[in-house]
Amino acid sequence: MKIVALAGGVGGAKLAHGLAQVLPPQDLTVIVNTGDDFEHLGLSISPDLDTVCYTLAGLANFETGWGRADESWNAIANVKRLGGPDWFNLGDQDLGTHLERTRRLREGQSLSQVTRDFCQAWGVDVTVLPMSNQPVRTIVETDQGDLAFQEYFVHRHCEPQVKGFRFDGLDQAEPAPGVVEAIQSADAIVICPSNPWVSVDPILKVLQRSTVQMPRSIVAVSPIIGGQTVKGPAAKMYTELGIQPSALAVSEHYRGLLSGFVLDEVDADLAPQIPIPTLVTNTLMKSLTDRAALARAVLHFIETLP
Repeated sequence: MKIVALAGGVGGAKLAHGLAQVLPPQDLTVIVNTGDDFEHLGLSISPDLDTVCYTLAGLANFETGWGRADESWNAIANVKRLGGPDWFNLGDQDLGTHLERTRRLREGQSLSQVTRDFCQAWGVDVTVLPMSNQPVRTIVETDQGDLAFQEYFVHRHCEPQVKGFRFDGLDQAEPAPGVVEAIQSADAIVICPSNPWVSVDPILKVLQRSTVQMPRSIVAVSPIIGGQTVKGPAAKMYTELGIQPSALAVSEHYRGLLSGFVLDEVDADLAPQIPIPTLVTNTLMKSLTDRAALARAVLHFIETLP
């Protein structure tokens, strides 16, 4: 079974890693959100791409889910000492990634080329693609003005009240090379448990600009468990937009797109309210075993869909 996973952030990276554990490498393509990419200290930073790639490579910090394992922080400590901005924490190994990405992009290489080479160097054998080589920038509309996503998320700790979102550059963005081909040859799409508003929507909106024919089987895994998110501001965003955060709300977000929906056991009572086939299972991925178990459950669920 050929699978395309749409992913962004820690939850998406974990399920992508689970799928990579149970599928042959040639049967999995991971398309990653780049809407939260930005420039910092003169460097081109791709947080979701790096989180997914580090996780697939076994290089990620297992405790935080982001950044590198066995990291040191000497460079950013010196930046702070010299009076520079330290609100976005860059580890020394991670900094090397951003330096080399920036160098290659300035030489004219595309983000997808750079990502392919990095994955090869890190030993990632599944295909990882950015959603687009053209910049798309997620802007969070808040009660304190329009904020670039990392300004909202990291610098202001998600404190401003969310009023909406927009994606600057979307009108110029095309799917990165390989994205359309992967979807057209896929048996199913798995939308990983990533933030629907700022991790998955940018990918879907880029895809909508193409004429790609989506597979019949599209399954999403809820990032909200018991009304809360494991990581990130998705539940807070739902609340501030006037929507009760729940797995049901996530399924409604993707209304008309999905053929199946996966929610956690603690939300089993919501399953009858979802008008498409559902899978109720453990979706909390605390271990590598949990990641693989959820991946297997999702793949089996896909096989049962009409």
